[in-house]
Amino acid sequence: MSLNTQKVEFVRSASGPKDFPRESLPQVAFAGRSNVGKSSVINRLLNRKNFARVGSAPGKTVHINYFLVDEKLYLVDLPGYGYAQVSQAEKDRWARLIQSWFDDPTLMTLGVLIVDARHKPTANDVTMADYFKATGKPWVVVANKLDKLKKSEIEPNLALIRETLALPDGVEIVPFSAEKGTGREELLGLITAHAEGRSAQT
Repeated sequence: MSLNTQKVEFVRSASGPKDFPRESLPQVAFAGRSNVGKSSVINRLLNRKNFARVGSAPGKTVHINYFLVDEKLYLVDLPGYGYAQVSQAEKDRWARLIQSWFDDPTLMTLGVLIVDARHKPTANDVTMADYFKATGKPWVVVANKLDKLKKSEIEPNLALIRETLALPDGVEIVPFSAEKGTGREELLGLITAHAEGRSAQT
């Protein structure tokens, strides 16, 4: 599947299951904690500067945002978790919203979990990894902020991420830099390959 990433539109913000698109298009879900650069990864993937909102304060994504790419697949931006300065009630609402999305096995084609390449994944990252594992669907881990690491730190850090998240052998880690564009083509290739597989089944 070839994908024109210049042809992209924001479709909707979903606040509950009634808002989730349910047609046969592939859905690629992006998850990550609030300050990990999730919007920046999406923007780099689309080669847009400010398409997915990049906020000065974490926690700007409060619904599930859908972006339609080339009329062929949805990028699904899940609410960030972890450091957002919001009330516990709001965090609980986000958790219920994300849970309701994962509870529907028809939605996700591919999951993308974004973690910080510089640090050991947090307990929240591990929880999100468990969400992806439970779906039984394909997923990948994007280790963002690669440009902040020395070359000698990359392999040990990637190994720590794999160990901490207890990644199955088939789950790839994509070293990524939203700042430099490192990993963009690899991630885009994985997305289009899985989307093509989904489209072939429908």
